[in-house]
Amino acid sequence: FFFSVKVYVKLNHNSPRILCLTNHLRNLELIDPKFRWNGPGGGLSSENSSVEISPTGTLILRNFKLSGVYTCSIFYKLTAMQPYKNLSIKYLIYAYSDPKAYYEFTARYHAAPCNNYYNTYFERTLIQILNKLVDELSCEVTLIKAECHHVKMQRGGLQNEIFFTFSVASLDREKHNRLCQESACDAFHRLNKAKHLIERFFKQQVEVSRKSSEPLPEIYYIEGTLQMVRIERCYPGYGINALIHPDCPECCVVCSPGSYNPSNGIHCLRCDSSLIYGATKC
Repeated sequence: FFFSVKVYVKLNHNSPRILCLTNHLRNLELIDPKFRWNGPGGGLSSENSSVEISPTGTLILRNFKLSGVYTCSIFYKLTAMQPYKNLSIKYLIYAYSDPKAYYEFTARYHAAPCNNYYNTYFERTLIQILNKLVDELSCEVTLIKAECHHVKMQRGGLQNEIFFTFSVASLDREKHNRLCQESACDAFHRLNKAKHLIERFFKQQVEVSRKSSEPLPEIYYIEGTLQMVRIERCYPGYGINALIHPDCPECCVVCSPGSYNPSNGIHCLRCDSSLIYGATKC
């Protein structure tokens, strides 16, 4: 092999044009050049709808999924009298995707006695209200857990509190893309808007109860308990590694042989027995 090159292609997108030439050969006149491409599954030809090879040997991979080693061999003469020369170029072609980000919130509510049906009903209602709030942004709120605890107050008695943990994530919006401007469709943009709506919702609850002369209801939000963290995840079989992939340092790149990612964690873990790209188990 003359040399090997790393190429990153977004999952389910078309690859850039991958040349079967070196910079040196591009500047030469080649007589009767022949090109041959091989991929992880064997020989490549334009008869396959996901592969396009031009007469000058340039490869485009359509709707890319299959990461691995791709090699191209070029056979050529520099003069009509010379014998054929050949050269092979090895490409390591990696699928990547953008990390999926979501926000995880925690909040506390003063509650009815634990195990009371009213608490369960309230939990369901709260998640429904939050989902209605972010629905137009194609985002989704998911309850992770709601636990009722007895809390001993400072210089006071016991009170019941529900500790909520829930997440908000943006859903894939490919189908809706025609209906909105690109930036407004961007998952990150929608997710941030959803985060602001949720923060405002809790802030308004505090303002309403402050203004009201009525006694507080049995279940109410405890001011100042809303906390939030941003969490990033890769699809199973993908991970972020700026050392191995300095050209794509924040991408979720397919795990190489010798590693795997079983969950939507953020890193590929080492696994000597894994021989494939994108392993999800060891």
